[in-house]
Amino acid sequence: MSRSIHRRTVLTGAAAAAVALAAPRATAAAGPRVTTAFTLPDDRAYPEGIALDPRTGDAYVGSFTTGAIYRAATGSRTADVFLPAGADGRTTANGLKADRAGRLWVIDHTTGIDVYDLRDRSLLARFEVPAGDPRFLNDLVIAADGTAYVTDSVRPVLYRITPAEVARGGRASLTAHYDLSGAVPPRSPDAYALNGIVADPTGRLLFVVDMTGGGLYRVDVTDGSVRHVTLHGGDLVNGDGLELSRRTLWAAHNRTNTLTRWHLSPDGTEARLGRTLTDPALQIPTTLARARHGLLVVRSQFDKGGPMGPGTPTPPFTVARVTGM
Repeated sequence: MSRSIHRRTVLTGAAAAAVALAAPRATAAAGPRVTTAFTLPDDRAYPEGIALDPRTGDAYVGSFTTGAIYRAATGSRTADVFLPAGADGRTTANGLKADRAGRLWVIDHTTGIDVYDLRDRSLLARFEVPAGDPRFLNDLVIAADGTAYVTDSVRPVLYRITPAEVARGGRASLTAHYDLSGAVPPRSPDAYALNGIVADPTGRLLFVVDMTGGGLYRVDVTDGSVRHVTLHGGDLVNGDGLELSRRTLWAAHNRTNTLTRWHLSPDGTEARLGRTLTDPALQIPTTLARARHGLLVVRSQFDKGGPMGPGTPTPPFTVARVTGM
């Protein structure tokens, strides 16, 4: 599929200098490559989130428009329905994560977070959004100790769910635990701010993107302090999902069909842009996950009859594999 689409790749930093000295044929081989990893079964899926089971490598993808969850077994070219549309009253699914305890976390931005047992698909716990002020739960990360942290795109706060709260099961209310209002710039009422979130290997530092302002913020969970990360070489405007491996940070920029790769300083207070890929074959990427053979990138097609614009999607909905990033 991607071979028929003309791509524009932007390389920055040392990578650009290396490409300038290389022969054209070698440049094409060395640059990022977008292919299709697997397809989704629903022609109105509009996928948003992705999670990899750390035990098996299976991928789980959520439908923003129906709440269905799809599973693609490791190596499979097609995904099957894991949880049907409307399961447990859920009508949308955005942020997803799978943890080492064999649980799948699913965000419904309007109601809260469902936690499932991956073995039997049973609902273990539900954390509900309190009634009142508008909220838009967007993404989550599971830290090294099993604690979950959740972003809210219309309020500058992070929610926290501890392993003990999950173990109790049943229903519970979500409460804001970290306040970023002193660091994140004010936004217009119709703009989204906090979106993707990742944790460092220790679980002590969280990194959160502001998709409207283009900033990155470091949250220290031990004392709640928030610090703006200094970005060198670019910004994170339209930044959606994030992925972190040691000190390498990847971001999906949805509206611009862009992926970026950043290198974090040892203390996480600075990040330097290393590579940029802009390619219409990404089809409005909402998030990404680092797999064994490259990055798995969700192609949402939100601009074709989805949340970002009118039109008709191009079937089938797919998840891309991007190598060379």
